[in-house]
Amino acid sequence: MAHTVAQAATEIVAAIHTIDAEDVPLRRALGRVLAADVMSPLDLPPWNNSSMDGYAVRSGDVRGASLAHPVTLAVIGTIAAGARADRPLGTAEAYRIMTGAPLPPGADTVVRVEDTDAGVERVTIRDDRDVGRNVRPRGEDLAAGALAVARGTRLDPAHLGVLASVGSATVRVARRPRVAILATGDELVDVDRFDEVRRGERIVTSNSYTLEALVRTAGGEPVLLGLVRDDPAALRACLAAAPPHDLLLTSGGISVGEFDHTRRVLADLGAELRFWRVKIRPGAPLGFGTWRGAPWIGLPGNPVSSMVTFELFARPALRRLQGVARVFAQRVPVRLTQRVVTLAGLTHFLRAVVHPDGDGVLAARLTGAQGSGLLTSMARANALLVVPADRQVVEAGETLGALLLGNETLLGESVDL
Repeated sequence: MAHTVAQAATEIVAAIHTIDAEDVPLRRALGRVLAADVMSPLDLPPWNNSSMDGYAVRSGDVRGASLAHPVTLAVIGTIAAGARADRPLGTAEAYRIMTGAPLPPGADTVVRVEDTDAGVERVTIRDDRDVGRNVRPRGEDLAAGALAVARGTRLDPAHLGVLASVGSATVRVARRPRVAILATGDELVDVDRFDEVRRGERIVTSNSYTLEALVRTAGGEPVLLGLVRDDPAALRACLAAAPPHDLLLTSGGISVGEFDHTRRVLADLGAELRFWRVKIRPGAPLGFGTWRGAPWIGLPGNPVSSMVTFELFARPALRRLQGVARVFAQRVPVRLTQRVVTLAGLTHFLRAVVHPDGDGVLAARLTGAQGSGLLTSMARANALLVVPADRQVVEAGETLGALLLGNETLLGESVDL
């Protein structure tokens, strides 16, 4: 019996374990997944400091200051960022202070320059709105011993900044998963044989390029096994020669046609096959199992079907291999701008463009015809519109869910489909 999307995605991810880790320099860690919690060894910021250019003062000295009743203080020095006060602040005194500079002992307020006469030896303060303000307290961002960045986090530029701030010159991250990619089909050639395509004899193996790129965007390291014709012996020889890998992706040869050999050949080579059909469109023929101790995901051969099923099943698997805590894309509500009609009984994933509408909601329109061989429909899309199996007709103006393509933030621990 065919699996639902949720059943298939859950079963695949549950069968996958996080791979081993390695240490890399912080500058090379962008996009990698942290393999161990990083704790802060110090308070951040490490001292009370000014959040703007102005004058460090005692609040009691400036409270009540106004245009009608200004307060004048003696300026006893200047504190630049990276410098420190020569001595504590006394009564009726002020320090000129720059953004980020340590607050002098005795000060609890920074008065912005705009509320003063910008004096150098003496300063006149004309407003007390900053009393008790414009001070960043020690440890406001992170306290010593606090969690700086959690294990399972895919590191973005802000994470690198935090890790640098807590002294992590190197970080422990999951190794990039090695993903073996194999395309099958007698009709396929690589782009170097494009003359045969011009003559109408063959088509280009676009899946070899899209899957390699998708694996890279998911943090993996593609291992290209090449293009194999629809011949069991050739397929068996190619698979038998495959180098070590963490995930095997095949495209094509997974259905029930006379020339669909992938499942049978893998079974002959000792693979454990778990399931091979899912109740979706596009992408119903989808295989999953394990071979040589690594998971195998058999994607359909049609270009759009291959990309859609990669997003639904292979990308979550790659996240789990790298130890990401939340692996499943979550839907966002979108309002349709057109009528949509689908086949009953299957969950449809339609290529769509999602954009903000004038009234502050997200609107969705299809990219055009939705055939599983129309790769340009995927190239134009920034989302997959999810039409539930029980909704054959959805009218314009109704709300459905959509999965935003290329999004690594709206993720959850369970399938949202």
